[in-house]
Amino acid sequence: MKKDKLKIGIYELTGCAGDALLILDCEEELLNIFQAADIQSFLMAKSDNIDGELDIALVEGSVSSEKDLKELQDIRKRSKVLVAIGICAGLGGLQAAFLDPKEWEENRKKVYGQVEMIHTKPLQSKPLDAYVKVDYYLPGCPIGKEQFLSTLTRVLAGHPPELHRFPVCVECKWKENDCLLNRNIACLGPLTAAGCAAICPSHNLPCVGCWGPAEEANRTAEYQLLLEKGFDREMILRKMANFSGTRIADFAAQLKGEKK
Repeated sequence: MKKDKLKIGIYELTGCAGDALLILDCEEELLNIFQAADIQSFLMAKSDNIDGELDIALVEGSVSSEKDLKELQDIRKRSKVLVAIGICAGLGGLQAAFLDPKEWEENRKKVYGQVEMIHTKPLQSKPLDAYVKVDYYLPGCPIGKEQFLSTLTRVLAGHPPELHRFPVCVECKWKENDCLLNRNIACLGPLTAAGCAAICPSHNLPCVGCWGPAEEANRTAEYQLLLEKGFDREMILRKMANFSGTRIADFAAQLKGEKK
């Protein structure tokens, strides 16, 4: 008896659509993906999209409006498994970096003034799991081709993704790169999840953390090290916050002796 293909939907909330574009850029593998699964919805790749029941939903982008929230809640209701793809979906992205509700409202008024939103009301940008249950996460800004294909293959087979649990520093060691921190360059490699093949440090550029935090990342040690190297406290925290959002906001609050 022929087994039915799993039904998959690929969706984009507020973001740059880089993760959806990365999936399209799989090129040679894309045909196999469409043959292995029943792609019900993928706005960037097909016009005959269906809003039906799904086995797996891949969602990129952060929740930044009431329209995003309504769409996400609908996707969650229709999906057995929901995968947050990319840093915006997993952590809120750059648009969620370090802003508390008061700062967000002040910045919104600076940009839009008293303009009344007709189509949808803006919300402070947050990751998917601020509103719904997320089953798996696939990091990256954008996600990487190899990890995407591996994750999709495993999820299609009913297995959880196998992602790197170690930091970018390990990939630097594999490539025999000189440590940029030893050259007094503010690199976030020790805090950042591996998977990018250390592409920035390999070109003498500091890691900016775009794959999100590594498991057991020692933020305090990195913070103290950069302070000792003469970097400004606010600069360090801003740099850490770019791709880690509220996690660094909480860390900053701890440094000030405040409650989360």
